[in-house]
Amino acid sequence: MQYCFQTMGRIRRNVGSFKKKFRYFFKERYSFKMCFVISCIVLVVAKESCIRFNPYVKIDAKHDSITNPEYNRDFFMQFDVVMNALDNRAARNHVNRMCLAADVPLVESGSAGYLGQVTVIKKSKFECYECQPSPREKTFPGCTIRNTPSEPIHCIVWAKHLFNQLFGEEDPDQDVSPDTADPEAAGDSGRLAVDTEAKSSGAGGIERVSTREWAEASDHDPQKLFKKLFHDDIQYLLSMDKLWVKRRPPVPLIWEQLPKEDILTTRRGSLEAQRLWTVQECANVFSDSLKDLKEQYKQRGELAWDKDDKAAMDFVTCTANLRSHIFLIPQKSRFDVKSMAGNIIPAIATTNAVIAGLIVVEALKILAGSFNKCKTVYMSRFANARRKLLIPCELVSPNPKCYVCSPKPEVSVKLNTNTLTIKSLEDKIFKACLGMIAPDVEIDDGKGSIIISSEAGETEGNNNKTLSSFAISGGSRLKADDFLQNYELIINIVQCENLAEEKEFEIVGTIPEASDSKETPGAITNNGTAVNGGAEDQAGPSMVSVQEDDEDELIMMESEDEDEDDEALSSSNRKRPLTEETHQAIFKKARLSETDDDTKDDNLVVLES
Repeated sequence: MQYCFQTMGRIRRNVGSFKKKFRYFFKERYSFKMCFVISCIVLVVAKESCIRFNPYVKIDAKHDSITNPEYNRDFFMQFDVVMNALDNRAARNHVNRMCLAADVPLVESGSAGYLGQVTVIKKSKFECYECQPSPREKTFPGCTIRNTPSEPIHCIVWAKHLFNQLFGEEDPDQDVSPDTADPEAAGDSGRLAVDTEAKSSGAGGIERVSTREWAEASDHDPQKLFKKLFHDDIQYLLSMDKLWVKRRPPVPLIWEQLPKEDILTTRRGSLEAQRLWTVQECANVFSDSLKDLKEQYKQRGELAWDKDDKAAMDFVTCTANLRSHIFLIPQKSRFDVKSMAGNIIPAIATTNAVIAGLIVVEALKILAGSFNKCKTVYMSRFANARRKLLIPCELVSPNPKCYVCSPKPEVSVKLNTNTLTIKSLEDKIFKACLGMIAPDVEIDDGKGSIIISSEAGETEGNNNKTLSSFAISGGSRLKADDFLQNYELIINIVQCENLAEEKEFEIVGTIPEASDSKETPGAITNNGTAVNGGAEDQAGPSMVSVQEDDEDELIMMESEDEDEDDEALSSSNRKRPLTEETHQAIFKKARLSETDDDTKDDNLVVLES
């Protein structure tokens, strides 16, 4: 039998992860065009390598985005099976919906470090990629980042915000100055004293002005910036005395009196990138990186933080560690900061090779028509009690409440129609939350009033209008149709004028629920069934979102075709917990938790007999 393959791959404008693999060919700056050319070469080389294994195979390699309109339902219908190797949720959602629309089996997969999984998705037979709820991003109140950090990640997020405030795109929600709106803040007399002293001194003051304006006025002077950020602002925080009733108060730093060694930096790594810097070294790096970034800012204007830019990475590392020292938080090496700030999940070649092999095994079962033999397979870092790293599990039936693959997809959204705009409805709900690419939305009132059109410019005038201006209220129904995904959805509007602070909407009702009886082996469970729009349930003036890094429980079930002991366990339908090491990435039904979707590549591999 002769097989015909089509492979697809794409890199985006943020080419940090790609250019690391080819830094041998470049000196310091990496152009997008050059990386584009290299990525095309990689596809061609991969194609030629495969042909050397089997010269009778026909392979068509494409360098493109799978979400382009030309890859529509008809495109997917030409294949017998689709094999997914994508690494961002938006593209995974899209391929999932296209395979459902075309009724083509999909082999979904993912890996992160030593862990991985493969599963099979088939319309009306096995659950789809979106049948189970996605894990929420971990968020912190803005006041925690600005006033009372207690973990290294708090300081790293603060350092990235500082970079943007000085050299990047300014965002009021990323302010790094002390937060006077903190509900715990107190000590007005002390705060006034600090303000008065700062204004009278005229140097390194903490007047409430833009951080960028203040920095530019001082010509980004390292000592003045250091004094403001790590001394004056800390003194300001100390004046909020109620913050420190049950916390250890921070210790301000003085440029001229920095400790040469730090008791929290005694650990040293064998590699320079894994060595912890002393406070004095952090101050020196702060001065040097500030000068380099100032020159880049003058030449190029606003900068975008890039983990592969030396000056930007050094700046975040040193400022995060200086703040950690002030708040008596364990400091991190440059390597660790890069991993946390860049949301890097290590790629291990052997894991990827094993997962690739499992993809082919499941694809062969599909091509043979043996859907009853298809499995979900999880790869663990450590062998279980039976000395197995690969744990096959039975596939799960579709979730009847899934708003993607159920016969009549429907979902309810709780929002305030008097404040939510049409633009927010389109961008934050339909595209960001519900994963649509080009939605057309009309009011289901018998008149077919269109409020959002996928045609550019048709409904642009509606963007800043609220939903209530179109007589949309509680009980109204909206019909959404994404022609690119062949996907239709009914949205029930639930009017709510007292949503929790920082939330614009909340998807409720028909979101798939993660219950014990339906929990997928190896699943990440969610706290609650609602998907929050814009924030967690924590209170605070503002929220900061970072990648979830907590340890979860990994649940695994042995398959029926094991030995006798395995069969006995399987027949009892009991799930066995397996505890992984802290900070291991845990998976849910072929779903990975991606942090910055815009920085990922789209890769589609499809197989046709």
